[in-house]
Amino acid sequence: MQELSQSPTEPAFVQNPYPFYDRARAAGPLFRWSEYDMACATSHAAVSAILRDRRMGREVPLERAPEIPQHLAAFYACEAHSMLELEPPAHTRLRGLVLRAFTSRRVNALAPEIEALCHRLIDGFPQGPFDLLDAYARQVPVIVIARLMGLPESRADDLLAWSNAMVGMYQAKRTRSMEDAAEMATQAFCDFLAVYIAEKRRNPADDLISELIAAEQEGEKLSTEELVSTCILLLNAGHEATVHSLGNAVRTLLMHDHREIDGPCVEELVRLDPPLHMFTRWVYEDLEIFGHRFSRGDRIACLLGAANRDPEVYPDPHRFDPTRRGPAHLGFGAGIHFCVGAPLARLEMQCALSLLMRQCPDLALAKEPRYSDLYHFHGLERLMVRAF
Repeated sequence: MQELSQSPTEPAFVQNPYPFYDRARAAGPLFRWSEYDMACATSHAAVSAILRDRRMGREVPLERAPEIPQHLAAFYACEAHSMLELEPPAHTRLRGLVLRAFTSRRVNALAPEIEALCHRLIDGFPQGPFDLLDAYARQVPVIVIARLMGLPESRADDLLAWSNAMVGMYQAKRTRSMEDAAEMATQAFCDFLAVYIAEKRRNPADDLISELIAAEQEGEKLSTEELVSTCILLLNAGHEATVHSLGNAVRTLLMHDHREIDGPCVEELVRLDPPLHMFTRWVYEDLEIFGHRFSRGDRIACLLGAANRDPEVYPDPHRFDPTRRGPAHLGFGAGIHFCVGAPLARLEMQCALSLLMRQCPDLALAKEPRYSDLYHFHGLERLMVRAF
C-alpha cells in the first residue's frame, strides 16, 4: 500500500483537496495517509464497499477504547449513547426510533414551513454586501431542526454555538482550547435538553422529542441519557452538514451562473462539493479487502470527497453538470449509518436554493469565497454576496 503525505490543514489543501485525492486514487483504491497513520479508501467502489461491510463499524473495539481525559468526561459520556458511534443491536434500536419521526409524511409536510422561512429571511437581506452564511445558510437548517424537535426558535443562536463547539472535536486542527469549549458546550447542551425532555414528558406535543418519549413509554426503553445524546446528534447533524452544503452549493451555482434547481441538480451539488470528506471505520475481525490485509483494531478512513469524484464512475468528475445521471453519490454516506436526515437535507436544499435563485435573480459574489480550515469537514469561511 503506497504511503502519501499531506497536511489536512495546509492552506492549499484546505482550499482544494481534490488534486491530492486524484493523486491518492491513482495509487490504488487504498493508500496510507502518513499524517493520520491510517489506511484510506478513495475510489467509489472501495468507499461504498467499506461503508457497507459489517466486518467494520463505528463502535470502538474494547481493546482499543482510549482512556477518557477528565476534561472531556461530559463530551464522551454523551458520545457513548450516540447512534452514530454505535453498532447493532443498540444502533438498530435507536435508529428505528428516530426513523419513526423522519417519515416521508413528516418531512414532506415541512415544505410550506421551510418556504415561508426562506421567504422571511430573503426579505431581510440588506442592500449592500453581506455574508449569506450568517443571513441564510446557517439560519434555515437550525430553525427547521429546532421546530421539528419542538425546541424554541429563539434559542437558535445557542444551538449553533453549542453545535459548532462540539463539532470542533472532529477537526484536524483540534486544540486543547477547542476541547475545553466542546466540553462546556456539551454540558450546556445536555442541561438544556434535559429540561425540555422533562417538560415534554409532562406535556407531549407533535414533535420528534415527544415521539421518542412516546416510543420509550411503549417499551423501547430509551434512557434519559440516550434521549439527550440522540437529540444532540440530530441537532448537530441536522444543521451542521446542511450549512456547508448550502454554502458550497451557492458558491458553485454563482460561479457557473446556474439558476435552475431540481432534484438532480441538488444531488450534483452534493456530489461535487460534499460537506463531510472523511468518515472512519474500525476493523472488527482480521480480513482482506481490495488486496490488503487488516487486523482487528485497525482503522480505515473513507474519503467521501474522493469517492464522489472518481472518474471511473463519474465522467469528467470535476465538472459541475446539473443534468448528470449515474450511481448515487456518497455525500450522505452508505450502509447502516447512511444519513438519517438525508430526506430533510434534500428538501431544505431544494427549497432554500430554488427560492434564493428565484427571489434574487441578481445575486452575485461580492468577494471570492474561501474554505475554512475544518477538515474532516469542507465548508466556507463566509460567503459574501450582493442580492440587489
